[in-house]
Amino acid sequence: MNRSSFTVLFCTLFSLFSFGQNGLFQHTETFTRQDSLRGSITPERVWWDLTYYHLDISVDPDKKFIKGNNEIKYKVLNPSTTLQVDLQEPMKITKVTQNGKELTVRSEGNAHFVKLKEKQIKDKEYSIVVYYEGFPRVAKNAPWDGGFSWRKDGNGNHFVATSCQGLGASVWWPNKDHMYDEVESMDISVRVPSNLMNISNGRLQKVDKHDDNTTTYHWGVKNPINNYGVNVNIGDYVHFGEKYNGEGGELDLDYYVLRDNLEKAKVHFKDAPKMMKAFEHWFGKYPFYEDSFKLVEVPYLGMEHQSSVTYGNKYMKGYLGRDLSRTGWGLKFDFIIIHEAGHEWFANNITNKDIADMWIHESFTAYSENLFLDYYYGKEASADYVIGTRGSIANDKPIIGQYDVNSEGSGDMYYKGANMLHIIRQLVNDDEKWRSILRGLNKDFYHTTVSTKEIEDYMIKKSKIDLTKVFDQYLRTIKIPVFEYKIEGKKLKYRWNNVVEGFNMPVTIIANNKEICLKPTENWKTKKIGSKEIEVDRNFYVKSKKM
Repeated sequence: MNRSSFTVLFCTLFSLFSFGQNGLFQHTETFTRQDSLRGSITPERVWWDLTYYHLDISVDPDKKFIKGNNEIKYKVLNPSTTLQVDLQEPMKITKVTQNGKELTVRSEGNAHFVKLKEKQIKDKEYSIVVYYEGFPRVAKNAPWDGGFSWRKDGNGNHFVATSCQGLGASVWWPNKDHMYDEVESMDISVRVPSNLMNISNGRLQKVDKHDDNTTTYHWGVKNPINNYGVNVNIGDYVHFGEKYNGEGGELDLDYYVLRDNLEKAKVHFKDAPKMMKAFEHWFGKYPFYEDSFKLVEVPYLGMEHQSSVTYGNKYMKGYLGRDLSRTGWGLKFDFIIIHEAGHEWFANNITNKDIADMWIHESFTAYSENLFLDYYYGKEASADYVIGTRGSIANDKPIIGQYDVNSEGSGDMYYKGANMLHIIRQLVNDDEKWRSILRGLNKDFYHTTVSTKEIEDYMIKKSKIDLTKVFDQYLRTIKIPVFEYKIEGKKLKYRWNNVVEGFNMPVTIIANNKEICLKPTENWKTKKIGSKEIEVDRNFYVKSKKM
């Protein structure tokens, strides 16, 4: 069936949701063939393993046009003859070569199937070069609806940046556009007008000036990197930096900002070393010492591009001057510096295999905001903050999306997910043990792609607590547990309601100014407390109902 036929067949998308007998949310969305080609590990992807990219492009900001090529090196896992490369319209592949010989390409929408001529031998490394050009999609609302942001700074200079999470890196460059396979290293060469600079991931290797008033900036990435983490940032930048003495030795902290914002940034970016100190404490060594850490000013809010974190929070505390927790604590730090840099551990070091599991990125990183506060202002301040963010929870659909179709779950992956982790901290009830779990995740899954099951199993094993029903409740349903109780004389009767089958999460209550740990189930239990009033510990994201 050709692409137009699929378009007709799936032109109407709809979403119907229901609960199964076990209370877990059942997905009944309908997706297109293109969703499957984008979101699944197709036969044309599975047989080869990415080893290296060299993205070499020219960017013409006047025309909003890019042109270049990407060399893709790969290792053969199981020999095959057809290889899938992704590039989204309106970008066009002009040719693909292997060893200088042009190859046949069959295109199906945004997926392009390259027919190889050379025999592919298991465990041997090969490469192809994909040539392409076009007017890339313009970002409508970066970074959420991304692409290229073509702007001007206050002095009339071009100010350009990319953002493509969810949408996919193939919106502007050809690659194997699936999260499961990260390239092991990468070079990025970007040619721009000579009055501008390009800042990308990794470290600057060299700068080539050309006779046509253009300059090429060559960047090298030594660590594995996810596709959406690759970025281009073009502007009239000035640089300043500092050295940070961290767990991995001396780390370069480099800052690239618009010329007019230099003095402002020197003051405001003091949050960066503070961030590094707090997060190395909680999460372990910064994962990309070889590639440095950069903050790069961009014409949109910001994004977690690996070792090249982009910043557009207008030099304000909080989120563009607002406190997302509504407690005051959110104005103690620059939200974009803390949140987006937190992704260096959760998203860039530990990366979801399928975007349905994007909560692994966002829940832990939203949770990192209150851990930053914990480090500098204490445990009560951090609790105030994460509890305050509950006001942003929608409970519209489950946090986990649908697999194999490039489907994100609910935006509740941020603060509902963060509150779930805050609950687990209470259940562990040992802050050093909790810290060892967070650090252990980043050590044991260092530079790897993971699934929800792997993260769940790890946390269950290391905590020695069966968290299965906690994960089911908060990740896979939109139901908030209800602690139902009644007080009869000196006895408290209690149970869980509105929960998945078998939900047995312990909870702490306060009675007579004392904390009491209870272990409710769906069946009524009784405990002698000698108090006419109780309160559920606010650190548990549950509702309470006196019967």
